Amino acid sequence: MDTLKGRSVVLRRATPDDAPAFRAALACEEVARWWTRNGWLDVEGDLARPDHRRLAITVEGVAVGMIQWWAEESPVCPYATVDMFLHPDYHRRGYGTDALRTLVGWLLSAGRQHRVTIDPAADNTAAIRCYEKVGFRRVGVLRQYWKDDAGQWRDGLLLDLLAGDLAAGREGGHGDR
Repeated sequence: MDTLKGRSVVLRRATPDDAPAFRAALACEEVARWWTRNGWLDVEGDLARPDHRRLAITVEGVAVGMIQWWAEESPVCPYATVDMFLHPDYHRRGYGTDALRTLVGWLLSAGRQHRVTIDPAADNTAAIRCYEKVGFRRVGVLRQYWKDDAGQWRDGLLLDLLAGDLAAGREGGHGDR
């Protein structure tokens, strides 16, 4: 994958050099409450693997977050799923929306995928608002979907997006910046 350019962000393949920026974001309570602290133990090792699908979200050359994706490339049911985080210093500026729109646009272009899913915590209203701005639609609640750091089961919200939904999400523009 080449570097992907959004309106305000650039997505590039993450490298082990990005690990400190990712760890700094994950150490912030505003991010950590949605990403378990024990969920990504070997950041450098994972970023050194040649097959990883993690991209650094950069603003003016600085890594401010990470967006990742996986794909099921079945000819009958092709879809991808994505996940992301941004350092809180970059929240509420439209960078997350731009990063997500940029990656999803690439995933849906040229028939790479038919559907993209994302599954935030059901009570992560800021993330859900961001995803819906891009055009994601609510599919349903994933009951007791993940365990938080306290070991409590938490619900997730499944959202999905088809190519036509992405176009609809663009109609709202980038007023979130």
